[in-house]
Amino acid sequence: MKHLFKFVSVVFLSALCCIASAQNKIVVFQSDFGLKDGAVSAMKGVANGVSPDLKLYDLTHEIPAYNIWEASYRLFQTVNYWPAGTVFVSVVDPGVGTTRKSVVLKTNTGQFIVTPDNGTLTLVAEALGIAEIREIDEAVNRRKDSGKSYTFHGRDVYAYTAARLAAGVINFEQVGPALPKQVVNIPYQKAVLENGKLKGTIAILDIQYGNIWTNIGDDLVKQLNPQYGDALHVVIYHSGKKAYEGDAPYSQTFGAVAQGKPLSYLNSLLQLSFALNQASFADVHKIASGNDWSVEVSLASKK
Repeated sequence: MKHLFKFVSVVFLSALCCIASAQNKIVVFQSDFGLKDGAVSAMKGVANGVSPDLKLYDLTHEIPAYNIWEASYRLFQTVNYWPAGTVFVSVVDPGVGTTRKSVVLKTNTGQFIVTPDNGTLTLVAEALGIAEIREIDEAVNRRKDSGKSYTFHGRDVYAYTAARLAAGVINFEQVGPALPKQVVNIPYQKAVLENGKLKGTIAILDIQYGNIWTNIGDDLVKQLNPQYGDALHVVIYHSGKKAYEGDAPYSQTFGAVAQGKPLSYLNSLLQLSFALNQASFADVHKIASGNDWSVEVSLASKK
């Protein structure tokens, strides 16, 4: 009997932990709305209307308009740093009102992402894995009397569903029917090392400073085996056309090179990046980011 009681207690506590992780009352918003009007405030108002106990945060609302790739990257950059049970709302939705699916993805690490399945989930699904995906049942999970609106699902469906999930008004199963564990993917150059060349995508700009961030991780950089001070030969392409070529010493800090000079380094996500010390690499060399920007990196030949 003692062992049975202990077993039941463990199962009960495990169940409580699972419920808690799905209901931690945290909602994090991302969009391409900007902050010039009331769209973000409207979404938060809907969430507060579901439960005033929710803790509402912003990832960013400065995604460039319609830029699904950047929405995907910002989720990849951020989601894993939030506790299990956190609910993200990502609304970069140029196909709003069309047949694209509205979904909630649960990662293998326990976070939930409420979003259109339009490519936004590409990188976070790869990085954290898919535990389960459910299509939002709008007959149940839609703000009351909003059925005549077809252009603001961020307010009427996503914020509302996310708030209900985070507050424990519904559990994950009540979001809607389960879907196969696959998402709409944006094609891009995966990070590889081939024939002495690192290949990857210019995933994002460190926008405040104009630094260039790739998707090439430190594991591949270690295989190329540059030493600090070695020059890396960098070739950047846009849609297959060469946009930049030059050398950048592999450096531990920006101050390792003179002001205005190029360097290569590992960024805060331990991915290979390029910069000009105290200047904008992106502006000077007219480089942008996205799945149509790729890069090849090799050890520069020593003279």
